[in-house]
Amino acid sequence: MRFSEQIKQEAQSIIEQIYQDGFIQGMLNGDIAAESVKHYLRADSRYLNEFAKIYALLIPKVDTKDEIQFLTEQIQFASSGEVEAHHILADYVGEDYQSVIQQGDWYPSTDHYIKHMYYNAYAFDNVAYTIAAMAPCPYVYQQLGKMAIENHHFEANHPLKAWFDFYNKEMDTLLSYIDHWLDSYAEVSSEKVQQQLRQNFLQSTVHERNFFNMAYQFEKWEFGGEK
Repeated sequence: MRFSEQIKQEAQSIIEQIYQDGFIQGMLNGDIAAESVKHYLRADSRYLNEFAKIYALLIPKVDTKDEIQFLTEQIQFASSGEVEAHHILADYVGEDYQSVIQQGDWYPSTDHYIKHMYYNAYAFDNVAYTIAAMAPCPYVYQQLGKMAIENHHFEANHPLKAWFDFYNKEMDTLLSYIDHWLDSYAEVSSEKVQQQLRQNFLQSTVHERNFFNMAYQFEKWEFGGEK
């Protein structure tokens, strides 16, 4: 079994939990609270901007033209391509997207997640550590999209089916490249390095679950003594 297949298999139970958690179930039912969606958009818009910057940090660490092209394409997708999915959610809440995301903050789960990726980008010259930490973002969304389209009956006028359609289709090429990249690095890495790559991937999958729960539960910073 390829390394990418192994870590995906290990992450499957976490993804199934995400699917059953309140945020995705609310989206499937088409009745998720508008405030939860706005909380998500405010966090995810900030997250994706930093995600693009992390891809940029990896460019000096790669050598081939294909790798550079891949990273530059992902910078473009993270900074603008995925906004299509955000507009679907903004339409659901009936508010202008730019107006929604002007507010917000780095909520705790978002803050922890992005720092996990930044740590790997700065701590290791080998891009595999960072790619392993970043890969669950597109992978989890792809799986949620596929699970929803395959298993859930959407009415013709369902307000959020387009969101699931987007992730069901848009992540395949990206993830094929990431899988090949991770497998190539794993083949020439020690067991110790492979274990760290596995841990980075699984930790980020947990961070994805925390991110959705952050939005569903309106997570914010709370400091002792504040009133």
